[in-house]
Amino acid sequence: MRRPMEGAGGRDGMRPMDGDLLRDLDEIRARGLHRSLRVVERRDGPRLVIGGRALLSFCSNDYLGLADHPATSAAAREAVERFGWGSGASRLVSGTMRPHAALEEALASFKGTEAAVLFPTGYMTNLGVIAALAGPGDEVIADRLDHASIIDGCRLSGARLRVYPHGDVERLERVLAAARGARRRLIVTDTLFSMDGDLAPLREIVALARRHGAWVMADEAHATGVLGAAGRGGAELLGVEDGIDVSMGTLSKALGGSGGFVAGSAVLADYLRNRARPLIYTTAPPPASCAAALAAIGIVRREPGTRAALLGMADRLRRALGAIGLDTMGSGFQIVPVRTGDAGAAVRASAELLRRGILVPAIRPPTVPRGESRLRISVTAAHTDADVDLLAGALAELAAAGVLGREGGG
Repeated sequence: MRRPMEGAGGRDGMRPMDGDLLRDLDEIRARGLHRSLRVVERRDGPRLVIGGRALLSFCSNDYLGLADHPATSAAAREAVERFGWGSGASRLVSGTMRPHAALEEALASFKGTEAAVLFPTGYMTNLGVIAALAGPGDEVIADRLDHASIIDGCRLSGARLRVYPHGDVERLERVLAAARGARRRLIVTDTLFSMDGDLAPLREIVALARRHGAWVMADEAHATGVLGAAGRGGAELLGVEDGIDVSMGTLSKALGGSGGFVAGSAVLADYLRNRARPLIYTTAPPPASCAAALAAIGIVRREPGTRAALLGMADRLRRALGAIGLDTMGSGFQIVPVRTGDAGAAVRASAELLRRGILVPAIRPPTVPRGESRLRISVTAAHTDADVDLLAGALAELAAAGVLGREGGG
């Protein structure tokens, strides 16, 4: 790491703040948890160039290959020509342009709800919605493996946060019963979990919420565009859309763009426009990104075969990995984790794959619990059977060499 120049102040030419932060960074490195950025120099679907090397990527959330689809690119260019790039203001001032309104109308139609509200990112959606709906005197109940944005939104809200073990509906019911004195009880869960690739028990969660008078918020970030007959997500797949009070989704994964949204009743939408701080106090997303998302929704609705092919490709990989004894953690969709347990094993396996020209990230604490480190593979519709077979073959070699171990627990 390059050290600060002399004369910046403090001991050894460093500012006191930098010296303190460097000690923390050294500790992060010692635990094998240091991260750094990779700069992508060129991209063609799952094929990237990084540092002058051509790589096959299995780490993108662009599940349907829409990020560089001709239709989404053309829609964005047309919107730039008509509206410019930036929106120039927040949604409630003058930042809401025709593409924003058209996208919200299309999202509501797609999700089968009265209304939808657009946010700049999925992270800001969860922060804004949870903090708007819950506060002191309320209780928010979350799955242990919910995304960080959900947990941060719960903490920001000032409500009491209760966490139940992953997918444990019996514990959830006990938590709901214990929280009966709260003004509001909000259950928040991912539908398709981003690191495990499994589905929340939504039928049971909805039934419990009805029995106890609680609200349900479903984060469909990784399921939107992929799961269900119409691609609406995990709630559609399991037939419980009517039991979801707040349906959150992103535009940045299967829809290939940027942003987040909430779909629900007209009353919910009006409330969020007046109470969700990340919507009120943030510049509106660029109109071109809205136009691209609008085009992506059209593709999802017209081309159901793409998501069917995607899930078939993921099943092909899962079967191949199961045949060589690798633990894919009960995943069932386009996210295919390979458990290593030890953080060091995950890092070594990722490095060995990179040496073979395959980009697969090592997922370590704090993203996943200690002892649950893994490789996280995401399959996309832009991959081919040959791509999947190449990855499976490389992982078989690493397994035979003992790289994919479970010892330790990082």
